Amino acid sequence: MADDGMTEISPADAADAAVIARIHLTSRVATMPYLPPQTRGHDEVARWIEDVVLPSCRTWVAVRAGEVVGYAALEGDMLEHLYLRPEARRRGIGTLLLDQVRRHSPDGVSLRVFQQNTDARAFYELHGFTVLDTNDGRRNMENLPDMTLRWSPDGAR
Repeated sequence: MADDGMTEISPADAADAAVIARIHLTSRVATMPYLPPQTRGHDEVARWIEDVVLPSCRTWVAVRAGEVVGYAALEGDMLEHLYLRPEARRRGIGTLLLDQVRRHSPDGVSLRVFQQNTDARAFYELHGFTVLDTNDGRRNMENLPDMTLRWSPDGAR
């Protein structure tokens, strides 16, 4: 389903950290049941967003009807995070965030996704990402098999 033009993408700032943390946590629980139980609470994740993610990544929020419904964080050419509120999925909002990321990555974008995250894999493949490699989980804190995907504007790897 396409966005109806009611969603705006804007740069995130420290005032968005708490809502970004809530989206991050709720999305992971709702859409990735295979993840180990979350040991970090909302306040700790909000501090991580404010102290680590926002200073090191170009971060955008998707705002619809005055509410933040998703975010994306880009570090260099690596898409570190793209999460939506579970009820905001399949409305074109993820595509809007991804389009923003790609506009700021003229040479291409890479990302890592859990191999079990078939919805995310399908989303990125639909948007032209291809698999570069797979891993047994040694490179993520969840210790789960993942894969690196890459999008290039010319289709090259």
